[in-house]
Amino acid sequence: MQKIQDRLSDREREDLIAGHYKSILELLGEDVNREGLEKTPVRVARAMKFLTSGYDQSPEEILRSAIFHENYGDSQRIVLVKDIEFYSLCEHHMLPFFGKVHIGYMPGDKIVGLSKPARLVEAFARRFQVQERMTREILECFDAVIEPYGTIVMVEARHLCMQMRGVEKQNASTTTCLYSGNFKDRELREEFFSMLRSR
Repeated sequence: MQKIQDRLSDREREDLIAGHYKSILELLGEDVNREGLEKTPVRVARAMKFLTSGYDQSPEEILRSAIFHENYGDSQRIVLVKDIEFYSLCEHHMLPFFGKVHIGYMPGDKIVGLSKPARLVEAFARRFQVQERMTREILECFDAVIEPYGTIVMVEARHLCMQMRGVEKQNASTTTCLYSGNFKDRELREEFFSMLRSR
């Protein structure tokens, strides 16, 4: 079955999204015709299209676009790309969560261009997400495309659904970490964490 977004032009999608946001504002008791809100539904529609633009990207193709054959060393040499900033939307409340992603991998006979892990993170982050799934998706995509000896992905984030509403805990943060292959070796994970700590 064809998805609704595939049946509509970009302008038609934007107009429909804006119309729904206008209705939401009215249901919340706002005057949608006052100066400050008059153009808000269109602005929000455009913002949401940008914030969910990851649906239009192929994470696998992002990585495949910059793969290089290189002998980096043995199966225990780590490449670390750390402090990749991201912003995403929690699928439970549609509120932002944001933080940093750290990706380490042990290349087999392939390495990837250094900007691609960051682009990969954006492709998954710019969707409605939960942190745990995003961590797994990054790891699985890296493993499938790069075929390294091992991959480790760590995500540190703050969630506005915990800070702005609900329990309202301002200093709470969440860390998720998944690993595969040679990173099942505790010593290699410790080396990854040691590299992370060296600023």
